[in-house]
Formats: sequence, C-alpha cells, structure tokens
Amino acid sequence: MKNDKLIPGLILVLIGLAFLLDNFGYINFHWMNILHLWPIFLIIAGVNLVFVHNNTPVAYAAKIGVIILGFGLLLFGNFGDRFSFPYSYTWHSHNHDNNDSDDDDDDDDDTTGVKGIVKIAGSSNFVLPYSADAKTAELHISGGGTQYNLTDTTNQLFKADTKEHFSSYELSHSNNGSNYVLNFDMKQKNGGHFNWGSDDNKNAVNFELNNNPVWSIYVEAGAAGIDFDLSNYKVQKLKLSGGAASFKVKLGQPLATTDVEVSTGMASVNISIPQNAACEIETDSGLSSNNFDGFAKTSDGNYQTPGFASAKNKIHINISGGMSDFKVNRY
Repeated sequence: MKNDKLIPGLILVLIGLAFLLDNFGYINFHWMNILHLWPIFLIIAGVNLVFVHNNTPVAYAAKIGVIILGFGLLLFGNFGDRFSFPYSYTWHSHNHDNNDSDDDDDDDDDTTGVKGIVKIAGSSNFVLPYSADAKTAELHISGGGTQYNLTDTTNQLFKADTKEHFSSYELSHSNNGSNYVLNFDMKQKNGGHFNWGSDDNKNAVNFELNNNPVWSIYVEAGAAGIDFDLSNYKVQKLKLSGGAASFKVKLGQPLATTDVEVSTGMASVNISIPQNAACEIETDSGLSSNNFDGFAKTSDGNYQTPGFASAKNKIHINISGGMSDFKVNRY
C-alpha cells in the first residue's frame, strides 16, 4: 500500500470496527457523539493538510495519533445531557407475538415541542403459562447491551418485563414431553431502530421464573449486566458467556450436580454459593484476578471447599476469560 493511502485506509478500518463491535454488543456506541463532536473530523482533516507533503515518522505519528484520539472520543465518550436538542425522537419497530402490551400504549408518551406523539422508549411484557408437566426447562438468552435481572419467582412458567431503547426482544418456546425450551432473543439492529436525543437510558429485562422445574440457563451476551438471584431455584446448569460484562449470580443448594460455566473477555464476575455447599472451581483465566473465599487450592487452577470429595450434592464451576475479576464467595 502506498503511504498516501495509509490514513484513509485506517479511517475506514476504524469505522468498520466501530460498526462491528456495536452490532455484536461489545460496545454501546453513543450515536449522538457524531453530531456533538463533529469538529473532530475538521481537526483530523486539518492535521492531514498540514503534513500533506511531510513523510517523516513524526508526521505519520501525528496523523495516526489524532485519528486514534478522535475515534476514541467518538466511540467511548458519554456526555449525558450536557448536549441536547430541543426535541427527541425515537422510532421502534415492534412485532411481538407474545406481547401483552402494544403500540396503543403510545398515547401515554410525552410530547416535546413537536407535532404528534414522541415515543422515547418501548416496553414489552412476555408471559408463558405454567404447565404441571414441565419437569425440566431450558432458558436461552441472547443479546448484548442490556441489563438482565432475575430476582423473583412467578406462578407462570416464565415472565419478562422489558424496557427497550435501541432494540426489541422476542420469545419463542417448544417442548418435548416434560422438557420445555424457551428462547429469549434480542432482535437484530436494523433500520427500525434509531434515536435522536439523549442516550441516558439503557435496555433492561426483568425475568421471573417458576421454581418447580429444574432449570438450565444459557446466557450469551456481549456487553451486558447480569444480576441473577437463583437461590430459590433448582439449577442443573448455568452457562454465562460475554465480553465486557458484569455478572452477579447467587446460587441456592445444589442438585446432585450443578454445573456453572463462565466464559468472558474483560468482565467482573461475582458468584455466591451457600456456606455449606460443596463446590469445586476450575480456572483458565489468563491475566485475571481470582478471589475464592473459603476455598483451598488443590492444584494449579483447581480449588475446592472442605469435604468436597465426600459430598453427595456438588457445584462445579468452570471459569475462563481474559483480563477479568473473578470472585466466588460463600453466604
């Protein structure tokens, strides 16, 4: 590549990387930054004009440096309400087959200096009735850029209340005899989701599950927050996968075998287990920080609570990740 193509090529690479990371939920790009911080593009263009005929290493360092700093501000800057327009507008395209509320609720939305109704955000309710033949259940959750909470039980099999700001969710389910499979997915970002205005609010989902079945829960979320209190549930398997995420989980008494698998990039993981529960931890965590209170190290990357080998019911925790903070404590 010729040197005069280096700067435009770098700009295209950074733009493509920003869209890719945002689409997969690893970053939450504040799109209003483009309007608020547009003078950055003038600065980038100006620096390139100043050094247009200068091919020294210092000139290239200045060109590349101002591009990286500019894109850093655009990608990660969050200025809250410091900058705002006199109006906000958000358009959402919803299509939930299991939605208890519909767009007729828009009549309650606020108007802010423009004609018609301005929809700032959406919300949806999902309910799946409980059936006595549901002995086991699997919940598959997919989607980043969301705060997921599970703190209460329900007499339904499944309930979810959502707050939607840049995405929407859908629920599908099936059953094979007494095993029920639920898929709760974030829809792909597309032209049906854009926002003009402040990005202070985030996507959020509050789950409630029936505590009669034995649950297996699988979460695949890029940049997300997870706060699950599973102390009232029978959990057979819990699998958490995420990038820049925050995982907080409280487990109850184990079954004969309760398996927990955590795979992260750069994350904070805090798992609480009962004081008298037998537990084993296996780690492959690179540069991560490990804090396992009440565990004894049995070998490289392996930790156990006292009496684990002879216990009837056990929790197995497998943790892998990059630069993360892992904590397992006993309550």
